[in-house]
Amino acid sequence: MAKRIQFRAHGGPEVLEYVDFEPAAPGPNEVLVRNKAIGVNFIETYFRTGLYPVASMPSGLGNEGAGVIEAVGTEVTHVKVGDRVGYGTGPLGSYADLHLTPAANVVKLPDDISFEQAAAIMLKGLTVQYLFRQTYEIRPEEIILFHAAAGGVGSIACQWASAMGVKLIGTVSSPEKAAHAKANGAWEVIDYSKEDVAKRVLELTDGKKVSVVYDGVGKDTWETSLDCLELRGLLVSFGNASGAVSGVNLGILAQKGSLYVTRPTLGSYANTPEALQAMADEVFAMVSSGKVKVDDLKKFDLKDAAKAHTELSARRTTGSIILVP
Repeated sequence: MAKRIQFRAHGGPEVLEYVDFEPAAPGPNEVLVRNKAIGVNFIETYFRTGLYPVASMPSGLGNEGAGVIEAVGTEVTHVKVGDRVGYGTGPLGSYADLHLTPAANVVKLPDDISFEQAAAIMLKGLTVQYLFRQTYEIRPEEIILFHAAAGGVGSIACQWASAMGVKLIGTVSSPEKAAHAKANGAWEVIDYSKEDVAKRVLELTDGKKVSVVYDGVGKDTWETSLDCLELRGLLVSFGNASGAVSGVNLGILAQKGSLYVTRPTLGSYANTPEALQAMADEVFAMVSSGKVKVDDLKKFDLKDAAKAHTELSARRTTGSIILVP
């Protein structure tokens, strides 16, 4: 018998329950991971509230974790019992002592990457990798805009951009978060609670605006993001922290300068075991080299997942949140 977090109905953090459960034995191409650390990400609030559907109720929660292989299916060859592994692409259910997942979703951890680092970096680090290296490949000296620069993904993005010589302008909601983003390598920071973001971007770029905006906030920043883009610029809308963007009038893209918009997901990039491992290897290399540090961790016991969600939803956190079984 193991423990997990589940929910029987959609709602706020209070719907999360800490319960006993019996994980199934691995199928031919599955592995059972005994989690040592579990990542918490904003996307999990979408499943909890019903913005994103779940297969059935009650449902587990969480896509990311790191631990030790407890059991493997008969067809699994690239990992074995006892291997240290990480995963960041689901399926739902990582908020648990034990998690059953397709073997194709796990990658081996280098010896110098801890379980806590892996749980904090897998989903968020892989996200930054595909955003910066695949969706739009950022270049040295280029000025870019990244919303929520003090959050889990944003903290990694600031460091990654700085390591590449890219001038990242980050948006934040408080002086404390501004200091956090700057400490992580943001070139400039805009406190949107006090400043007009589009106007400030215009000033910082000498009227040129930016070539790309990375927007994980969604509804609240949609118009602002478009206003920050140069002619034929690209808006990468990769999250919905403030709610989903809906009712889009394509004509606005023409009016604001023949702009491009894409709505990518990690699954579309890490769509094969080989692609996933290559992406993870690049993320681990950034951590091993010290270019990306994963030391700003907020830890909660697994049973206190509801408290972690309360802090996350209130945007009171910086860096990464992990649960410890």
